[in-house]
Amino acid sequence: MKIKLLAHSRLSDDAFNEFKDVCEDAISDGQIISLAAIRQCYSHKTACEVLESESKKYFGDKGVEGKRLMNHIIKSGHTSTMEHTHFTFTVEGVSRALLAQLTRHRQLSFSVQSQRYNKFSSDSRSGGFDYAVPHTIDDADKKYSFKQMMIQAQGNYNLLIKMGVPQEDARAVLPNAATCNLVTSGNLRAWLEFYKKRKPGEGGQFEITQFAEAIKNEIVIAEPWTEEYFNL
Repeated sequence: MKIKLLAHSRLSDDAFNEFKDVCEDAISDGQIISLAAIRQCYSHKTACEVLESESKKYFGDKGVEGKRLMNHIIKSGHTSTMEHTHFTFTVEGVSRALLAQLTRHRQLSFSVQSQRYNKFSSDSRSGGFDYAVPHTIDDADKKYSFKQMMIQAQGNYNLLIKMGVPQEDARAVLPNAATCNLVTSGNLRAWLEFYKKRKPGEGGQFEITQFAEAIKNEIVIAEPWTEEYFNL
């Protein structure tokens, strides 16, 4: 499994030039965007006026007031105000079993490598399908048996292709362990809710808990102020 942050919300050039001085204490663009959205709901001012007049209050003094505001927003359930910061990831080498679980989170967006349009026979450009090994396949005997099953699945797929079966139908014999690559996007609220349900210790399958941790780590690197909200 490999997960990389491809893109996330940034201030436009015009907004950066306009607010770079008044928001100089902010940790990141995402923090500025979130403040503008949150305070817009509770202020008679415009979002731009809020940033001009209130940024020092919320970002100064080590961001104490900003943290208080964010804690209030999250605990009160007004987390729609956190939907304005988006994150897009490239994901490599996750199982179709993980994909099935991931797509249950309908607030996220996905573009997935197709088994219909990509051929996975041994003699194709892909060289055959790759697969993820569940962490409970944890000793030599289990690993050997599992590998043989994957070899058999590959052979079954190859045979169907040689018999003239279209790859969109031949894929029916590929296992849940077969890996895929995808691009996935979601806003901050969506990723926080996803993490809450799929983080380690919440009963999720091991692979998706590792996926959740990797997503969180990438977001926290880009937007350090979000770290404490993943643990609420």
